[in-house]
Amino acid sequence: MRRASFDPALDVVVRAPRALRYAAGADASLDRPAHVRAASASAWVGPRLAIVQDDAHFLALFDPRDPSAEVTSFPLAAGEGGARQFDDLRGNKRHKLDLEACVVVPAPAGPVLLAFGSGSTARREQILVARGLATEAPDVRLVAAPELYAAMRACTAFAGSELNVEGAARVGDRVRLFNRGNGAPRGELSPVDATCDVAIHALLDHLDGRAPAPSLNDVTQYDLGAIDGVRLGFTDAVALGERVFYLAAAEASPDAYRDGPVNGVAVGVIDGDRVRQARVRTDDGPFLGKAEGLAFDPDEPRKGYLVIDRDAPLEAAEIWSFELLGDWGLESRV
Repeated sequence: MRRASFDPALDVVVRAPRALRYAAGADASLDRPAHVRAASASAWVGPRLAIVQDDAHFLALFDPRDPSAEVTSFPLAAGEGGARQFDDLRGNKRHKLDLEACVVVPAPAGPVLLAFGSGSTARREQILVARGLATEAPDVRLVAAPELYAAMRACTAFAGSELNVEGAARVGDRVRLFNRGNGAPRGELSPVDATCDVAIHALLDHLDGRAPAPSLNDVTQYDLGAIDGVRLGFTDAVALGERVFYLAAAEASPDAYRDGPVNGVAVGVIDGDRVRQARVRTDDGPFLGKAEGLAFDPDEPRKGYLVIDRDAPLEAAEIWSFELLGDWGLESRV
């Protein structure tokens, strides 16, 4: 068990929110809304951020560094009944993919974007595999991965009482997956925040149907503490070399399926056995948005972007710029 500490030498401030609305507006033929919905993870694909949504079958593509940049969309395969939007208002929330984590990994034919379903239900055991997103003919498909999710669920040191994969980061030749410990207790099992590693080549071979599910390695549990009595749980992560930065939310949710109010958000850094974090704030006080996507600016070591899931299907998700202040150890970043 690694325990995070709130370090007064660290500070995170967010500014300049932008609502994520598609330049092309809504499209009823695709069941596309006018805006990005529950933004749940982000990763750089060339010069743009790819933003996945847990309740809508679209990738959003956007360069937040450009004030005039437009948000474009790439439709994923339609789901139950031809729908691409899933929520309680429509009564079809149980059919959503719940894509909650994404990462770009290297492959012989070029970078691959992987987006992981949470695994909180059997429907949510699919992985998006996207190749060539920066080209005119991308190859984007959804792959059912029940064998991999069964292995994660069976590893209770990783999954605890309820599996809920919420983050993914490339660490060398591995993908590190992050389980969010916001589940409900089950028998003698409690929810846990934990990580496990899978080899990239073995994962890609499995998703391409050439190999069994990769083994889970280096399972590690974390105690991230709490904000105002509500437990912090992983919502995303990014690796810079061997140092891993994570995003965590203190959401008072009753289990891994239902949402709840957010008491605060933290950004932390895992550096070997040392885990330090700071509460995210605005210039006016604590930040209370449910931040679910973390991306660093490729040109600015201390700056980056958080994407926000508003848990409100009729409202646009947001992207906020952030700046890390204090002793984060980023000056040596190449």
